[in-house]
Amino acid sequence: MSDKKNIKPRLFSSSKSKGGKAAVNNQNKPKKPGVNLSWVYVIIIGVLAYMLYTGKDSTGGIDKEVSFTEFQRYVMTGYTHKVVANTDDNSVSLVVRPDSIRSVFGMGTDRTGKEPTISANYATDESIEALVAAARTAGHPVNLTYKKGNSMFWNLFMSLLPIFVLVGLWVFVFRRMGGAGSGIMGVGKSRAKLFEKGQNSTGITFKDVAGQEGAKQEVWEIVEFLKNPDKFTNLGGKIPKGALLVGPPGTGKTLLAKAVAGEADVPFFSLAGSDFVEMFVGVGASRVRDLFRQAKEKAPSIIFIDEIDAIGRARGSRLATGANDERESTLNQLLTEMDGFGTNSGVIILAATNRVEILDKALLRAGRFDRQIHVELPDMRERHAIFEVHLKPIKLGGDIDIDFLARQTPGFSGADIANVCNEAALIAARHNHEAVIKQDFLDAVDRIIGGLEKKSKVMTADEKHAIAIHEAGHASVSWLTRYGNPLVKVTIVPRGQALGAAWYLPEERSITLREQMLDELCSLLAGRAAEEICTGHISTGALSDIERATKLAFSMVAYYGMSDALPNLCYYSPQEEYSFSKPYGDDTAVKIDGEVARIIAEQYERAKQILRDNAAGHASLAALLEEREVVFTEDVERIFGKRPWVSRADELMKENAMLDNTSEDNPTQEEK
Repeated sequence: MSDKKNIKPRLFSSSKSKGGKAAVNNQNKPKKPGVNLSWVYVIIIGVLAYMLYTGKDSTGGIDKEVSFTEFQRYVMTGYTHKVVANTDDNSVSLVVRPDSIRSVFGMGTDRTGKEPTISANYATDESIEALVAAARTAGHPVNLTYKKGNSMFWNLFMSLLPIFVLVGLWVFVFRRMGGAGSGIMGVGKSRAKLFEKGQNSTGITFKDVAGQEGAKQEVWEIVEFLKNPDKFTNLGGKIPKGALLVGPPGTGKTLLAKAVAGEADVPFFSLAGSDFVEMFVGVGASRVRDLFRQAKEKAPSIIFIDEIDAIGRARGSRLATGANDERESTLNQLLTEMDGFGTNSGVIILAATNRVEILDKALLRAGRFDRQIHVELPDMRERHAIFEVHLKPIKLGGDIDIDFLARQTPGFSGADIANVCNEAALIAARHNHEAVIKQDFLDAVDRIIGGLEKKSKVMTADEKHAIAIHEAGHASVSWLTRYGNPLVKVTIVPRGQALGAAWYLPEERSITLREQMLDELCSLLAGRAAEEICTGHISTGALSDIERATKLAFSMVAYYGMSDALPNLCYYSPQEEYSFSKPYGDDTAVKIDGEVARIIAEQYERAKQILRDNAAGHASLAALLEEREVVFTEDVERIFGKRPWVSRADELMKENAMLDNTSEDNPTQEEK
């Protein structure tokens, strides 16, 4: 059976979702090619090897050492035409003629070389000259040459050459390990990237950040303080020492920091929390000191640390046992630099994380991070603004309604919306469209949420009928319950791991009522309830539904205190997933399990009763879905009638339209 897919924002939030993210295509400036030191080392080693080769006595073959008597026999036999005498060590050698190599060595030139030699020691120069004269008399002309041995300097150099080579290789290896050309002595240097106005700016400003109005306002105050500090200090204010950007992934935390770098007229140091981590002990703390030293030299300045949880995890946590001394020493040094005995005048720290609950409390206190700026998921109005930014480079068709796209993407982050726009352009190109049309965006949303459509998957008639009943059950109960999410479409076309899916348009709430949760539970269980009523069997296709239902029911009981047996009790702990103990005893665990099972059983029976009361409508919807494979809101409304409850999404659209009209009549101070 199908896994139900639901377009759904983050539930039960205590504040309205805000956020957004825009992407700007940056054109990186061409960088000048740097010198590759690897080739320098290769050339040096090659020169040394050549010098070593040219300084040898060998002439291109093996050398055989014999007595002087045997040496005389080889010369008198006519095996050579060249004799070389070394006057320094009274050694003499002959070069064997090519036609005599096999006779002398018993092997060919492939093993002896082209010019093998025979060497011996002689007593006096007269004995060598007499030997050569006798060979010439016997009809074997031989050339005699004298040479001197290598100088003392050369011998010393050749003896020290292996040491030079080893030292060079050692320096090369440790330079590579040091990274960024800093070498072993620079491993403790900061790896922060410096942005300065007019040199290597990010090219991103606050105009490129859609939504995020509250976050932009707080960050802009920091930039404004650095630009015009007298405006604040005249009233007795002090510059905030740090601001922490907190929010889910993809909501625009790093983008805000890039905008700060683009807007500020001060040096901006950017790096990630993992840049402090190294296998050498003490390197992290050294890099922190070097980073703040550079920032103080260029004060006023801003330091941005992305993913600060890499070094800011709470000290003494159980999962950090073992090799945690280096991380804790790095964190201790960061705490000291931010607000210790030393001064930190003119340096502001920005940091970003999506796991604020695991950060050390000492890092979060006022005086270090004076502000926590929450960057949440965008609401519908902010998604509209984000779409406007990302649709600028895309060639659009005439049927694109940005309000419609904003309604179709609840719970999407700024990064998700950028992905939707890009995926829609790719789908349009795949279908050879001249412009990106509305259907391309719908297909992109389906592709991102549900996965790739599996057109090749073959289903039997019974499987298709069962899937249609299952999905029709979800759609029917969701339509007939007061707080059920409004339906967008239902499909039995396989996508990803799902054999079918139902897309909804959930309300974006600031708080969630108990009744709203129960209606959602009822809708989740309606697929399996429809299977049991119509076919008399249940299947494994409801795995995703019952998994989500179980988690939701457990949250109601253990976190939100919505249980009759355990009212107004919360057992939630931010550190719970990182610990090995539960904040409640065994007896309470039994009660929680019992309450979860009771709530799910009640809503399952409620879903079956709703389907029995509306059996004709459910059967019609299942038949239509089995015939067309895709059913939209209009089809469900034609079968069950219009919902008597006003959708919160429609109310928000009316409010947004009124706000738009108000903003047009009364322009802001910036527009004036």
